[in-house]
Amino acid sequence: MKAERLLSILLLLQTRGRVPATELAERLEVSVRTIYRDVESLSAAGVPVFTERGRHGGINLLPGYRTDVTGLTADEARALFVLSAQGAHSDLGLDGALGSALRKVMAALPAPHRPTAERVSERILVDPTRWMKGSAPAAESGPDLGELQYAVFADRRLRLRYRHSGTPAPTEYTVDPYGLVSKASVWYLVADLHGEPRLFRSDRVLVAETTEEAVRRRPGVGLGEVWAVLREQVERLPKEVPVRVRVRRGRLDMFLRVHGGRVTAAPVEAGTGPAEEWVEVTMAFPAPAAVRSLLAFGADAEVLTPPTARRELARAAAEALRLYQDQRLYQDQRLYQD
Repeated sequence: MKAERLLSILLLLQTRGRVPATELAERLEVSVRTIYRDVESLSAAGVPVFTERGRHGGINLLPGYRTDVTGLTADEARALFVLSAQGAHSDLGLDGALGSALRKVMAALPAPHRPTAERVSERILVDPTRWMKGSAPAAESGPDLGELQYAVFADRRLRLRYRHSGTPAPTEYTVDPYGLVSKASVWYLVADLHGEPRLFRSDRVLVAETTEEAVRRRPGVGLGEVWAVLREQVERLPKEVPVRVRVRRGRLDMFLRVHGGRVTAAPVEAGTGPAEEWVEVTMAFPAPAAVRSLLAFGADAEVLTPPTARRELARAAAEALRLYQDQRLYQDQRLYQD
């Protein structure tokens, strides 16, 4: 603890110049007496540090003195090189400055820490932006990243027992990891499966086992490139299906309240004569199957086009009819037996 405190004092003095002993004590959560003892220890170690008395006094270093020791531990060096992808640095136009700063830090790092820092920048990404500019998906549980991280840095293949969303039975995979990505506070494993890029949510990994086999990554491909491909696949919105619907005028207000978010144009009159009780509405759905939600309006809403959407509604109505017909027959049989 004392060694860390001495280093903190030295770095603060290099950055700030003269610093009052009371401020150092407050920052480092020790007494002023301890700060003065630490200053004596620095002086005894050959650091040209001195104190100035008086109202504007404080602790100071001789002008021009700089230490060439960064003082970074291995974990601190790793933390500095966890880069942000498409984050605040890009938004502020500081990507170039960030790269330059990290190169300077790399040059100043103790030699034993440099390989670790370089590997972290190749194996870990932090992407703070939310998926499709929506809300961030909440983690289902606190993931244990230990084994995943070990395989990533050991360059070993991983055996996973993985639970897909909506699938009760887990699936087993052997994958070639590129690295870990934190996307809006949710961790993902980026890996190849049979040579194709795949994304695995860490909180759905039930079992992870590092194998003795060396990882088989595609030559010349890094974590950043693979992540960019996967992110685009996830965020690429499917082309929406335009749907024309006619709605009974008396139910139009309720229809728009429920489905207004999918309406793409102002409702128009459906025609004259008997057709006057209908209003046409143009909508957009992500897929033909999504029009099933319109069945809640029964005969008060009819899909006109496209034919695929009409067939989808017909199938849904037939399924419901079979379900309730079977129940009615069962009830009729029970009544007959009783």
